This record gives sequence, C-alpha cells and structure tokens, in this order.
Amino acid sequence: MFDVYKIREDFPILDRKVNNTDLVYFDNAATSQTPIQVIDTISNYYKKFNSNIHRGLHSLSADATSQYEESRTKVRKHFGVSENHEIIFTSGTTHGINIVSSGLQSILTKDDEIIISAMEHHSNIVPWQMLCEKTGATMKVIPINNDGTLDIDEYKSMLNPKVKFVFVNHVSNTLGTINPIELIIELAHKNNSQVLIDGAQGAAHLKINLKELNVDYYVASAHKLCGPTGVGFLYGKTELLKSLPAYQGGGEMISNVTFEKTEYADLPHKFEAGTPNIAGVIAFGVALDYMNSIGFDNIENHEKELLDYATDNLKKISGIKIYGDNKQKISVISFNIGDHHPSDIGSILDQFGIAVRTGQHCTQPIMDFYKIPGTVRASFSFYNTKSEIDLFIDALIKASKMLG
Repeated sequence: MFDVYKIREDFPILDRKVNNTDLVYFDNAATSQTPIQVIDTISNYYKKFNSNIHRGLHSLSADATSQYEESRTKVRKHFGVSENHEIIFTSGTTHGINIVSSGLQSILTKDDEIIISAMEHHSNIVPWQMLCEKTGATMKVIPINNDGTLDIDEYKSMLNPKVKFVFVNHVSNTLGTINPIELIIELAHKNNSQVLIDGAQGAAHLKINLKELNVDYYVASAHKLCGPTGVGFLYGKTELLKSLPAYQGGGEMISNVTFEKTEYADLPHKFEAGTPNIAGVIAFGVALDYMNSIGFDNIENHEKELLDYATDNLKKISGIKIYGDNKQKISVISFNIGDHHPSDIGSILDQFGIAVRTGQHCTQPIMDFYKIPGTVRASFSFYNTKSEIDLFIDALIKASKMLG
C-alpha cells in the first residue's frame, strides 16, 4: 500500500530545517531527492568495491564491473529495451543529446531540415543549432498553443522529404505538458525521419517502454529519478548507434590501437570513453529498483492528486496566472502572481522553508512566447504531501500581501 509518510522516512534531507522551519521541497523538476538506499550504495561502493571496471582481473575490479553492468541490465529492463548494448551510460541528458548531435555532423547536409519544438529545454535547442551551423541544415520549430500544448497540425504540415530528424521533449520541464510523442514518432517515421526524445522529465514520472514507442533515440538523467547527479543514459537502436561515429577518443572505447589506425570497440563501449561515474551508475540501478518497489502506477496516481489539489488551491489566489494549464501534464506548475517578479516570490517562499524554482528554467523561448521574464515553478514528487501544499499556498498568500 502506498504510504507517503513511510516513504518520506527514506529521504534524510526531508528532515532538514530551512530558516528554522521544516523544509518543503518543491523543486523536483530540477532534481529529485535521494533515498537512503541510494546514498548507502554510493558509500558502500567506495568502502568495499572501489576499483576501475572492465580492465582488471582482480576481485575488486570484477565485482565493480559486475555491479556496473547489472545496472545496465536494470536500465534496459525498466525502459523496455531489447539489448544491453543499446544503453549507453552518459553524464546526463545533455551528454546524450550531444553524442547524437555530434554524430549527425557527417550525415546532414545543407539541403536537409530538422524539427524541434518551441517548448524545448536549452539542452535540446543549442546542440541542434550548432549542428545546423556546421552542416548548413535548416532548423524548424513546432509552435505551441496558449494552453502550453504543441500545435500538432502545424507539425504535420512541416514534415516533408527534406526533414531528416525530429527532436522533441517527452514532457516540458517548465509547463509540465506531456507531449503526444507516440503520434510525433509515428508521423516522423512515415516521413522517413528519425526521432530523438528528451526524456529528462518524462522518465521521472511515467513508466516508459521504448521498444513499444519505437523511438530511435531516448535520453534521460538519473538525478531526476532519485539517483545521483552526473549519470544518465542514451538509448539508441543498434543499427543507428553503429552508424554514428565515436564521440570521444580514449580508453575503453577501442579494440585495437596503433599509430597508423585505431579500431573502435563494439557497443556500448564505443561511446563510453574513459573511466565513468562507476558508483553513480551502480546507484542509478538501485534508484530504479527503489522507484519500482513503490510502483510507477502509485507514483503517477499520487502525483496527479498533488497536481490537482495544488492547481485548485492556486486558482483561488487573486492575480494568479498559470502557464500550461492543460489536462495532459505531470506535477509541474509554472505561474506568476500579478505584477510581482517571480524572484521576489521565490525569495520570500525560501524564508518559509519552501524551495521552488524561479526564472526561465532554461526555456527562454517559452518565456518569450508568453512575454514574461520568468515564472515561479513548483514541481511535486511522490514523497510530497497535501499538507506541504497547504503550507505553500499559505506562504504564497503572505508573500503576495508583503509585496503589495
């Protein structure tokens, strides 16, 4: 049975006091908190298994390698992937996107087009801009509607034989909108276009089967999934990963090196140059175990309750404006109150021990669309409670009154 107060006992940081009051952590879209099971895994690695992987014949190296590769299996199974070698461990979502964008330099030409959306994180904009600058390809942008959803009709009209790739996020980190990626992928494939989905936000809230999605590439980060920072993964179909050139040169990603020529290692090692974040990868697997022990159905249901409860209560506050107020969204709410600057609201909330994110959230085009400098963003996770939302609403009302 889902017991949020029992779950909260696994998160030591939730006992922390901020400004002499209990911490209320509503910045989960930036990074989720870490349960003790994951923290202990990292500590245990350095206490008992600390060794480099894949290279040593001694017991420590063998044990570390086994745990590292076991995490790859856990990621594969969790995301419904066919082969372990289709999971490339990275430093995070941004790293995964850059592996693909770098590899496409040798594929795209000045006659080609790519498509992204207007609600992308900068990490899913800038690499493609750089790619277009280097290849001469043209980047087109799917517009968004006022309710924070993508204009799918416009997307359909943009598809043509010149479009080689489509890059869209699964869920908007700013608006919380869940994009119809199944349809986006299906339409792209009918157009013979490949698709990369930025799953940084989606993977944290939704159970995803990448084989059923039939997506070409998918990227995500461990620290959104109760794991450590500095770890993520890139999923790619085998034939596509084999066709991409190596991203970095170094140890581990080679099979044979001479001064005349280097031969690269097979997948996944071709894209995992150097010593990785071994403890982090192992802990990532434990984080997935932890979330699956709670159950993603339970997580989705609880977070939906929090989203509905918070939205209903926020709408009672005078002058509130919610951006991305639509039905298909995760537990993220971006808003402003009257003419108050979001940073002023956030600073006052911090005095009440409430952590929210303020600013542009690395999505400046969204702010430009709504003609605002930024928003206050409250993002909830499965360990948050309605009583915390009550404190949040009360603090918001006080903040608004303080600012006049």
